[in-house]
Order: sequence, then structure tokens, then C-alpha cells
Amino acid sequence: MDVTGRRAWDRIRSLRAPSGAAAGLAAAVAYLAVVDPHEPGHYPVCPFYYLTGLYCPGCGALRAVHDLAHADLAGAARMNLLFVVCVPVVIAAWARWTLRSWQGRPVGPGAARPVYLWGLIVVAAVFWVVRNTPFGHFLAP
Repeated sequence: MDVTGRRAWDRIRSLRAPSGAAAGLAAAVAYLAVVDPHEPGHYPVCPFYYLTGLYCPGCGALRAVHDLAHADLAGAARMNLLFVVCVPVVIAAWARWTLRSWQGRPVGPGAARPVYLWGLIVVAAVFWVVRNTPFGHFLAP
């Protein structure tokens, strides 16, 4: 195999991880599109909600995925607004990972800088608290 063919094969191999992640996520979304989490009994109740009666930051995310799979953006936002806002960020991070893998460059810690992670934690904590208050009831699923 010549140098050009080898480079092409290495590029294709470098896409295994991002492609595998996308395939796994696509399978999960397809399953959630078919098995409606809005109907009781299909999925277990959130353990935090079950024990406390309060919504966690992830409550409503399965229903939001189902709504997004059916192109209902408003319904998804009603279920979990934080999740819906994070979807484009996750897609951009996956695209960056795929591009850097294709180019043969290390993915690096750019997306996981501590300031971004702490920011996400703070936003999730504020969302968690606000959605369980009377004035934040519109954020509850």
C-alpha cells in the first residue's frame, strides 16, 4: 500500500471512536423515539424524584429526547430546557472531536477546561434549585 492509501486508511480508522459514539447515541435516540417515556411504566422513575419529590437537573431529559426525535422543540424545552440548550453544545463537541480525529490531531482538553466544567456545574445547580421553586415551576417537567 502506498503512502496515500495508508494515510487514508489511518484517517478512516481514526474515526472509529467518534463514529461508534454517534452510532450508540443514534440507537438510544431511536429507541426513545419508539418507546414513549411520556407514558408511565416504560422507564423507571428518577431515583432523586422518587426519594425527595424534587426534580433533579436531568428530570425530563428522556421525554425531551423523545420530543426532539419527533421534531417537537417546544415540547422538549417544556420537559428539560437545560438539556435542550446543551444539545447544540454536545453536537459541536462531537464535530470537533470528529474533525480533529480525521486530521490526525490530538483531541486535547480544550472542551474540558476547568472553567467550562465549573460553569456547567454552576448552571446545573442553579437550574436544579430554580426548577423546584414556586417561581421556577415553568422549568419543571
